[in-house]
Amino acid sequence: MNKLYKMAMLFCTAAAVWSCANDSVLDFEYAKPESIANQEKIDAYKDLKTYVGRSGNPDFKLGAGISLSEYVSGGIVKRLVDRNFDEITMGYEMKHGAVVKNDGMFDFSGIDKLLAATQQSGVTLFGHTLCWHANQNAAYLKGLIAPVIIPSTGGPSWDLVTGNDFESDNTSNYQVNSNVTMAYTAAGEGANGVGRALKLTNAAVRANDWEAQLFIKFSPAVQAGEKYQLSMDIRSDVNASYPTQAHVTPGAYKHWDFFGTISSTPTWTTYTKEITVSAEQATCGVIAFNLGKTATNYYFDNITLKKYNPTGGSTIIEKTPEEKKNIINQNLEKWISEMMKKCAPAVKAWDVVNEPMDDGKPYELKTGIGKTLAADEFFWQDYLGKDYAVEAFRLARKYGNPTDKLFVNDYNLEYNLDKCKGLITYVEYIESKGQKVDGIATQMHISINSNKENIAAMFQLLAATGKLIKVSELDIAVGTADVTETMLQKQAEMYKYVVDMYSKYIPAKQRYGITVWGVSDSKKDSSWLPGEKQALWDIQFTRKPAYARFADGLNEMK
Repeated sequence: MNKLYKMAMLFCTAAAVWSCANDSVLDFEYAKPESIANQEKIDAYKDLKTYVGRSGNPDFKLGAGISLSEYVSGGIVKRLVDRNFDEITMGYEMKHGAVVKNDGMFDFSGIDKLLAATQQSGVTLFGHTLCWHANQNAAYLKGLIAPVIIPSTGGPSWDLVTGNDFESDNTSNYQVNSNVTMAYTAAGEGANGVGRALKLTNAAVRANDWEAQLFIKFSPAVQAGEKYQLSMDIRSDVNASYPTQAHVTPGAYKHWDFFGTISSTPTWTTYTKEITVSAEQATCGVIAFNLGKTATNYYFDNITLKKYNPTGGSTIIEKTPEEKKNIINQNLEKWISEMMKKCAPAVKAWDVVNEPMDDGKPYELKTGIGKTLAADEFFWQDYLGKDYAVEAFRLARKYGNPTDKLFVNDYNLEYNLDKCKGLITYVEYIESKGQKVDGIATQMHISINSNKENIAAMFQLLAATGKLIKVSELDIAVGTADVTETMLQKQAEMYKYVVDMYSKYIPAKQRYGITVWGVSDSKKDSSWLPGEKQALWDIQFTRKPAYARFADGLNEMK
């Protein structure tokens, strides 16, 4: 109910000594503005974590994602978090790029401060994250697998640009279009009966030879006047001939000819061709082989592309895929073991693998192959293969506490239900290889207009796994800085809906908890959801309607 306000006016009758001979009070009242009344109702709510029904949800953790500096500084964010949440997750500071320096040494100074602060406050710390493709010290990792360069002693040389004998499964520089399948021969079926070869199948005669293509990628791109030599062992199940083209990137045609037309027979032969790059071929970094005119199996082995250096060049010794795999595996173990041992006294749960599934191919893993990578991107799976997560979980289990809860974390699971299913399938694969996955975390960076049916369906899919389920990075963007009261109410209802669906479909024994990603709205110049009003508190740390409805949802969770 709105309070009534009274104002009193004192009227004084002047006398010789300016004293008040008489005073009277004029009373009037007005209704409190609705916005103030509504805010008072929100401010009357208790701290968020007090609404969690602990008897029915004894292990549930209400979390907040914040930065290390926000917490260890002891300012308003820390005080707000300590009052309202059970657990915190660092946005960046526990990741590889924040801890591993350019010389490979570990800088735990920030984490030491964080551990001390959480021990003092009693707030638990969730480990985020051990194995991810972003926020890595990619320069250090790539340096470990870089080629060995032996300086030249002078004189002309042919310097290796790229090559492959196909004895390992790394085909990162090789790509085919949708009409060609790529595989390997059995051991002993390579050139001259040695090792393996690359096997390409074009199943039908195409109207155009370029409808079935193999691409060999290399860098840097060729320049006019340079000399290159292509050498490879080839054969095909039937006699065939196929032209080559110059492409800038796979499928981006540049010139009709690159290394001539190649003829192959059922017998292994060696094809060698030298060219001087023409102006029409300049800037190309891909050799395209047009295989579409003959329906057959094509075989390639011992491919080398070399560049002529008239003044002599350094000898470049590339590490084999197997050597790279061993080096990266060793460094994954070094990273996980050191991180787990440092944090074991305080951290009892981890995102072991973060964002593994591809958005466009949701049943497959992400890859950095064929992409221009950011400076901090390093795809462990491109070197360790599909079992990279198997290894990450093995190491986390080995070096952490025996009772640690280990999660896989991914985003857009409510947006793309196939991605949710793909992640569940990958978890099943990890466990088929002998490693236990305790939980699945769904990030849920959503909006006030997100599909509610999908949200409910996602929780049902996750619940059916029997795993612990965590909402790991919840925020709900309004999507505009020009927010209206209607938008704020819609946001509030969506926050409650998420909690309602979580409690409806996730059995109590599987509820690890819900973590909101950031406690206050982002500033307009923020790198994360700038000006999109996504949080429970506004930028001035005033509670929003979302706070109240989120608390209502927690209070109703039995």
